[in-house]
Amino acid sequence: MEFIERRFNWPDHHFFLFGPRGTGKSLFLTHTLHEALYIDLLQIDLFRKLTARPESLREMIGAHPDKRVVVIDEIQKAPALLDVVHALIESPGSPQIIMTGSSARKLKIAGVNLLAGRAYWRTMHPFSAGELGERFNLEDALNWGLIPVIFSSPDRREALKAYTSLYIREEVMMEGLTRNIGDFNRFLEIVSFSHGSVLNTANIARDCQIHRKVVESYLAILKDLMLAHLLPVFTKRAQRQTIAHPKFFFFDCGLFRELRPARPLDKAPELEGPALEGLVLQNLLAELPHIDDRAEVFFWRTRHGSEVDFIVYGSKVFAAIEVKNSSRVHDQDLKSLLAFSADYPEAKPILLYRGRERLLRNGIHIIPCEEFLRKMEIG
Repeated sequence: MEFIERRFNWPDHHFFLFGPRGTGKSLFLTHTLHEALYIDLLQIDLFRKLTARPESLREMIGAHPDKRVVVIDEIQKAPALLDVVHALIESPGSPQIIMTGSSARKLKIAGVNLLAGRAYWRTMHPFSAGELGERFNLEDALNWGLIPVIFSSPDRREALKAYTSLYIREEVMMEGLTRNIGDFNRFLEIVSFSHGSVLNTANIARDCQIHRKVVESYLAILKDLMLAHLLPVFTKRAQRQTIAHPKFFFFDCGLFRELRPARPLDKAPELEGPALEGLVLQNLLAELPHIDDRAEVFFWRTRHGSEVDFIVYGSKVFAAIEVKNSSRVHDQDLKSLLAFSADYPEAKPILLYRGRERLLRNGIHIIPCEEFLRKMEIG
């Protein structure tokens, strides 16, 4: 299988590398760090040994004094090892320790804050258009997403089905994150209709026929498994009343397309619009650390209905981005960006569309979506 180079800001310190399954964390590290000591907690015998006697981790690392980098794969499977890691990184001359994980849930329970300030945090996202270069195809990305394990599969349709059935549902069941897998399956289907929309937990609970608190716990599971993003509303120096609820996205637009049931009366734009919006978000999240490592992504929506899909706000970047799944731009499409620009003239207003020409209209930068994803011109 061809290895595709990833953009990654390497810390010269101990760090966690988190990301959903299939985003290529282990492949990236093994391809890049040939001389590291690898401790793979997916190996059953090793997992049993270390969970029965966590202090043996120190002995394993001590037996390889020539190894200046140690990778502990799937650290969330053995949270007790964090106490040993804490002691190791406090020791003079300790090797750099890199810990990977696909879930933060168990680590939160175990108290991962023990390492606060002593281990940095990095995230592995799906591929970005910039990483893929000429391999990137917008239509394919909208259909199948950019999760590396699926992107590299000879049959992306089957790989995506396997990912949703074997990983998401079985991982949830295996970890004992919910007692009723049937309710959770129904929740996944219902919440897929909220992708790219403001989250309404009461409506989801009603449609799922479960309690609102259960819906909130299921959303927490998706967040802890890093399968979903909840975008907060941008409220800094707000001059208008904004709504309070976050916006929901699955971490990959291909996952959304697989989970979202196709109905006989569904029209293509009803699926492509949210998929395109999600694709823009996942590329923003992947590329922002290389542009402005303090930047965060929000959305903006007033109580009177003005909405901008994404607000990128950081120390170097301030941009308002609207996404339109259309090959033409009408004056009506610019209204929300113009309203935001009136309140925040410092922000760069950008409208992304499916056309081919770059335009500048009423101070708004109108950019073909595929070109924007490849170049990520937000500064």
